Amino acid sequence: MNASPDLSRQIEVTPALQPSLDSPRNSPIQGALLTNADLDHVLGLFSLREGGPLDIYATEAVRQTLARCLGLKAVLDVFCGATWHEPPTNKFLPLENSDGRRALLYRAIALASKPPPYVRDIGKGGPHSVAYQFAAPQSGKRLLVAPDVGVLNDELRHALANSDAILFDGTFWSTDELLRFKPTAPSAKEMGHVTIKEGSLELLQKMPAQHKIYIHINNTNPILSPGSPERAQVEAAGVMIGFDGLEFEL
Repeated sequence: MNASPDLSRQIEVTPALQPSLDSPRNSPIQGALLTNADLDHVLGLFSLREGGPLDIYATEAVRQTLARCLGLKAVLDVFCGATWHEPPTNKFLPLENSDGRRALLYRAIALASKPPPYVRDIGKGGPHSVAYQFAAPQSGKRLLVAPDVGVLNDELRHALANSDAILFDGTFWSTDELLRFKPTAPSAKEMGHVTIKEGSLELLQKMPAQHKIYIHINNTNPILSPGSPERAQVEAAGVMIGFDGLEFEL
């Protein structure tokens, strides 16, 4: 899910992501689902260019942005090659699967959003940002992954209510959080994120999901500090603060 610039480090510390020893260049990473075209979500794809072909799931707007502004498609086509998939938005469909196992089902949930700051010419092709909901065909359990949420629309609220695990946008604690560090900084709303304090915590507390986890947490967010009152408030609401290496089972 997304490919951040530190992807190489993530692979180094995660055995399941490391290449096998029977080939000089390979990767168990078959592809990536992109929630948007933000740099911190896509630059890691360049690091995968010398492995095998990639399956990349992204809306047409995201695909156009990456091809036109970053040259991602041209780079990958020269090296590993990539197959681009338009994610379904009105029903669950199986993810492409090359290992013979029964595939996860997935769908995208369109979110209100703007293109990244580096985009000058806004292209067409649907939403610039999505959340993803996955369903396991064997158990029927559902996982929602939503790292960039600027507005809580009805479809997202419905997905929150019928998911068994939720990974949710925890970027900022409060609207004016960045102003404490830079007087000209934009607000959380201007950057396209709902905040924990002003909305998402109360909402998540009401959700029946077994696992509720904040991800995509900015380094200014006080919930990262052990012992902070903000962290205590999140944990008291039954929401976990995500950390590297976290695993859970549905």
